[in-house]
Amino acid sequence: MKNKIIMFWVIVAIVIACVFTIYKKPTKLGLDLVGGSRIMLEAKTTDSVRKITPEVMNRLQYAIESRVNKLGVSETSVAQVGDKRLIVEIPNVTDLKEAEAFLGKTAQLEFKQPVFDANKKPARDEKGLLLWESTGLTGEDLKSASIGSDQTGQWTVSLEFNGKGATKFAELTQKLVGEQMAIFFDGEEISAPVIREAIFGGRAEISGGSSGFAYEEAERMVNLLNAGALPVPSDIIQENTVGPTLGADSIEKSKFAGLLGIGLVMIFMVFYYRLPGFIADIALVIYALILFALFKIIPVTLTLAGIAGFILSVGMAVDANILIFERTKEELKAGRNLFTAINSGFDRAFTSIFDSNMTTVLACVILYFLGTSVVKGFALTLALGVIVSMFTAITVTKNFMHLIFGTGELKYPALFGLSKDEIGKGYEVQETKREKARFGVLD
Repeated sequence: MKNKIIMFWVIVAIVIACVFTIYKKPTKLGLDLVGGSRIMLEAKTTDSVRKITPEVMNRLQYAIESRVNKLGVSETSVAQVGDKRLIVEIPNVTDLKEAEAFLGKTAQLEFKQPVFDANKKPARDEKGLLLWESTGLTGEDLKSASIGSDQTGQWTVSLEFNGKGATKFAELTQKLVGEQMAIFFDGEEISAPVIREAIFGGRAEISGGSSGFAYEEAERMVNLLNAGALPVPSDIIQENTVGPTLGADSIEKSKFAGLLGIGLVMIFMVFYYRLPGFIADIALVIYALILFALFKIIPVTLTLAGIAGFILSVGMAVDANILIFERTKEELKAGRNLFTAINSGFDRAFTSIFDSNMTTVLACVILYFLGTSVVKGFALTLALGVIVSMFTAITVTKNFMHLIFGTGELKYPALFGLSKDEIGKGYEVQETKREKARFGVLD
């Protein structure tokens, strides 16, 4: 009993933490609920890409999705329309111009070396500026980029090249010791450091010159580099704003439907299963608090599809309790004492609950990795709901039942929706069958 009381207070602490999280952290809502921006992009051919093929569009779609996610916006939708157009839906965007610029950038990183004259000196133009030529080392040779800082505290961009890029970079720095090597980002020279010694290991650092980078500038560069260069440029040919009016109406209807459905389920549980049904209702409330807190901690961006997944998982949470209570009633009818009946009911129901829930989680995993962003939201909320429902059904309900009913006999069968005549009836039936079998009597 001491362990059960400890578990009770652990559950109370979890509930308090969940309530605090729900109260403090805002809920992230998708485009269909809060509004946002819808942008249509059209892919353009280049000298190296003469035709927009399905493969090029797939690469462009992947790059755009990566970039929008780098903005910190989740649950974005990037869908192909026609042969060379993409529709990008970004929920709750506050600076549309920034998003447009971000989507359209080519994010081309290029390392250049000086053009040398006949005397093997760096050549200059009429204005005295150094002339540069390509080295072949570009952003395609990059493995990752991150924000760092130098000894003076100024922000820098740290680069790590892949195997091929590391070899190129080492060869260049060996050749250019004592000379400058320029770093161009999207066609603009951002740094031209002097190579003091050959650099091996495939790592480099870009500084913003004497004035250094602002943090926002370094962060933007890192995000664009990590997202990768677009396979082809794309122009914004249409944009519009989706208002939150429809979303607000959908939220209200979803709240009403959810509360009505949960309320009817809770009434049914109390009516049919009596006190265990009331305990299941408490577990259901705890389940909802834990799940909603997880949505905010992760965070999960809620769309209408995501809310549907949440409501569906509520039904599955109740289904687990129904299996447990029916098994427990069977054990009581068979003459078991209350403590044994509760434990046996949970143990016998666990296999069925686990199998059904794991098949649902498996289906959610497949939907998440193969579906679109809206389907992913549904799959994620449903999978989280199923996992949490197993915890509340097996842990919360069981411990609460032991705390309330104790370990003695069932004095009031009506609390389980049973009559006194039903208690032990199953035991008598089993004994009768055993006696008949003993004397060779067939039913």
